[in-house]
Amino acid sequence: MNVLGYAARSATENLEPYRFDRRNPRPNDVVVEILYCGICHSDIHVARSDWPGTTYPVVPGHEIVGRVASIGANVTRFASGDLVGVGVMVDSCRTCAPCKRGLEQYCENGATLTYNDVDRHDGKPTYGGYSERIVVSEEFVFRLPDGLDPKGAAPLLCAGITTWSPLRHWSVREGTRVAVVGLGGLGHMALKLAKALGARVTLFTRSPAKERDARRLGADRVVLSTDEKQMDGVKGVFDLIVDTVPYAHDLNPYLRTLSLDGTLVLVGLLGDVEPALDTVPLIVGRKSIAGSVIGGIPETQELLDFCAARGIASDVEVVPIQKVNEAYERMLRSDVKYRFVIDMSSLRP
Repeated sequence: MNVLGYAARSATENLEPYRFDRRNPRPNDVVVEILYCGICHSDIHVARSDWPGTTYPVVPGHEIVGRVASIGANVTRFASGDLVGVGVMVDSCRTCAPCKRGLEQYCENGATLTYNDVDRHDGKPTYGGYSERIVVSEEFVFRLPDGLDPKGAAPLLCAGITTWSPLRHWSVREGTRVAVVGLGGLGHMALKLAKALGARVTLFTRSPAKERDARRLGADRVVLSTDEKQMDGVKGVFDLIVDTVPYAHDLNPYLRTLSLDGTLVLVGLLGDVEPALDTVPLIVGRKSIAGSVIGGIPETQELLDFCAARGIASDVEVVPIQKVNEAYERMLRSDVKYRFVIDMSSLRP
């Protein structure tokens, strides 16, 4: 199946139109005509080889919403015309302990990523959602519930589930004291979701100008992390801190704001922590630093259903595919509230 998409051909080149072949559908596959695709920070990291392992040409995109164009002979969960989503993964081994628990993101044999990966069956490259269509096993396709805005739903498949999974794992509920570090694509979803779960929500930020937006998104309180007095005022308060910042930063000030048995979970940073951690707050308060990555298939469907029931979606700016390179530059300047979504109809004549 020959399709048109946008690809980066090297770390230094802009994304440009690119024709490539999708695999022929297998009996359990769903062919999805892509309507919208979110732009994730990881798209930029992969396209520009900020992380090791990019194979060019690369077609990014793993926040995909579309309509089922056709189904394989063995597909039972979907029909042509259904509104569906595809996220960060398109396959896993399905037999290891995490997979059997619905935690495919932690597959012991490595989940197959939606792009810049290799199909575990035919050994061919996977290509992402900056394209006309995608072919995915039905087990890795999500049903979009009625009432969920397709544009605002696209980022739920990465930014949304990345923050939902730790909120669920650490049992956030009515009265849980949650703080969020950083107000971007991930942070704005963390505020919305924690608030909807009944938590008392605080935003840590370095910018006083973000207070109004933070409160609109669900924050009950905003704390300037650069203000020593404000930080002292929340010492020992939080049960859970969701840290969405994607670059190295000092975690030590936040550790002191955790309650006994509190946890700071990293969802944005991949790499070394700088400066070094002071372990005293961890030891004397039985506090933890943890990490979390996206979510499994059942958990992601749960998120979509929850958002539909509560009227939650990402705050998005819709752009044509022809402006994807401009969107990348604006994202790097934090010039978006809070997620770019590509209208893939702009790719078609």
